[in-house]
Amino acid sequence: MEKEEDALEPVSPTGQYFNSLALNLSVLGVLETEVPIDDSKTIPLVRDVFLPINPRFSSIMLIDENGEKRWKKVEVKLKDHVYIPIFPEEMSPQFYDDYFEDYLSKLSTLQLPQSQPLWEIHLIKYPTSNAAGTVIFKIHHAIGDGYSLMGALLSCLQRADNPSLPLTFPSVQPRVDTSGDHRTIWLLLNFKYYLTINDVITGSIFLGTRLYMQEMSKGSSDHSNCTALVLLNTRMFRSYQSIQEMVKPKAESPWGNHFAFLHVQLPELVASTELNPIEFVRKAQQIIKRKRSSLAVYLTAAFVEIVKKLKGHEVAAQCIHKTLLNASMAITNMIGPVEKMSLANHPIKGMYFAVFGNPQSLTITIVSYMDELRVTVGAEKGFIDVQKLKSYIEEAFQMILKSAACEIQQMQ
Repeated sequence: MEKEEDALEPVSPTGQYFNSLALNLSVLGVLETEVPIDDSKTIPLVRDVFLPINPRFSSIMLIDENGEKRWKKVEVKLKDHVYIPIFPEEMSPQFYDDYFEDYLSKLSTLQLPQSQPLWEIHLIKYPTSNAAGTVIFKIHHAIGDGYSLMGALLSCLQRADNPSLPLTFPSVQPRVDTSGDHRTIWLLLNFKYYLTINDVITGSIFLGTRLYMQEMSKGSSDHSNCTALVLLNTRMFRSYQSIQEMVKPKAESPWGNHFAFLHVQLPELVASTELNPIEFVRKAQQIIKRKRSSLAVYLTAAFVEIVKKLKGHEVAAQCIHKTLLNASMAITNMIGPVEKMSLANHPIKGMYFAVFGNPQSLTITIVSYMDELRVTVGAEKGFIDVQKLKSYIEEAFQMILKSAACEIQQMQ
């Protein structure tokens, strides 16, 4: 028995923190299909393609005699991991929109069972306004971060136009709409103000959040403190590596959790008559750049490691939880493929992801797919008006574009 225990692979420190009493984080990856879902191929696909991606998908966590968590390989009962919920039959897509949202909300509140490998797949075989069917991957954050899980997801997918060709990714960042007049606007923002599309999207979220706060507090929140927790991938990569490359001992972009937290103070609003949306975005960009180059991120990581060695991973997890609590909202983003994907001959119309289990009342995730950005808002029910917040973020984005367009007119 001792030899068997010695052979068990230790869980990484971050994996232990994310599956603790203080924190229990999971990721939802959502794929929207163009055609109705045929579930007859699900079990073979999961068995032959998904499980071999990484031993983590066939392992559970155990605690050894030293209190350390280790991965133990187990036999996976696939039927315990694949769910096909039953909704009322022959209803409208709008009806299923509400049913799906309720299902997703409930799914986000349920923790994955510790007695089996930490993942689930949910097949929604009802048409919504966005898709003919929906596939949900629910995977525990202890298994890996967004980069790892995106790589795993892509291993199950193929190019819809030609399965023999690999999926490709934007070399720098995705487009939003760079055609016609918008192209001139993006050139101005990029070359005059050195703003990337990611800067503009993040700035839109920050500005929209400030406008929402102002509206909800009747103008008294212009100077209220509001901090965003921005998650940054710490790998040096231009695109996703193959799973075979990611799991190598000295991989350039290794599997696991490799990211840093940045606490970013949202710029304050000025009087509406003086508000310059582009300057607001530039301030947000400067704050993020300053935080990115700060030693605070590395000092915090070093402090957590010392706490873990002295008092164990549960106390270290509590420290991380307190760090997360110091932010009002969390933002994370990932790059998706340029080409349309297909899952077992199901063309994928759209995709998005969400992180849940974190203590923030507001989590915003951004992902690109087929040169389009999808911004997903996850909010505490009854506390944040999601529809109103989304409308303010959209309004902020248009304000930035309009401000740039006006500047271009003045230059002509």
